[in-house]
Amino acid sequence: MEWQIARDALDAIRAHADRAAPQEACGLLLGPHAEGLQPAERVMIGEARATANVSDRPATNFEIDPQALFRAHREARGGGPRLLGYYHSHPNGCTQPSAIDAARAAPDGKLWIICASGITGWIAGDAGLHGRFRPIKLLET
Repeated sequence: MEWQIARDALDAIRAHADRAAPQEACGLLLGPHAEGLQPAERVMIGEARATANVSDRPATNFEIDPQALFRAHREARGGGPRLLGYYHSHPNGCTQPSAIDAARAAPDGKLWIICASGITGWIAGDAGLHGRFRPIKLLET
């Protein structure tokens, strides 16, 4: 599968991470609604939607506001953009998912983007880094 991300979405992630520092920023990654995508197809991330970090330790953890997550699922059911994954920042500069990230990630094939000293993409599954994440290449459009 080829993962593409719109420049505006990347810029939004970077800007949100800068505003939130020294705390972690987090948000949702959305793309066009499509039924029956096949694994070999291209997936386009068109929007990075900032959400509140409701973690009780936002300097070292993130938790996406459940209301924002429910709203995104509701919009997708109504034909709106679908939820492709999540992003968050690591103010410590580490571009890899942490062991805490892995412990909290469902092995659901969703995309995780980490914004730190760079931007990296990861697919949540049942193997890879920390037994959970496989790195992917993000192509900027």
